[in-house]
Amino acid sequence: MILKEKKTEVIANTRMHETDTGSPEVQIAILTARINELNEHLKVHKKDNHSRRGLLKMVGKRRKLLVYLQNNDIERYRAIVAKLGLRK
Repeated sequence: MILKEKKTEVIANTRMHETDTGSPEVQIAILTARINELNEHLKVHKKDNHSRRGLLKMVGKRRKLLVYLQNNDIERYRAIVAKLGLRK
């Protein structure tokens, strides 16, 4: 579970304007933070299959958002991928 302070920090780093909380870039950044946190949890708790399922759902949702952004605005897609270090 991502803490409120960390979530607001992620939103502040990726938003496009002052009241931006729902753009694809912000959603992708929040999902990436949650995925990284859950990944660390699963390194310790290897048999936690319920959390693993949630991780896979989040990865799928992030992938769909990235495809949407890639199809609609390639420059914004490239910027968010570079910023978050995805698609190595």
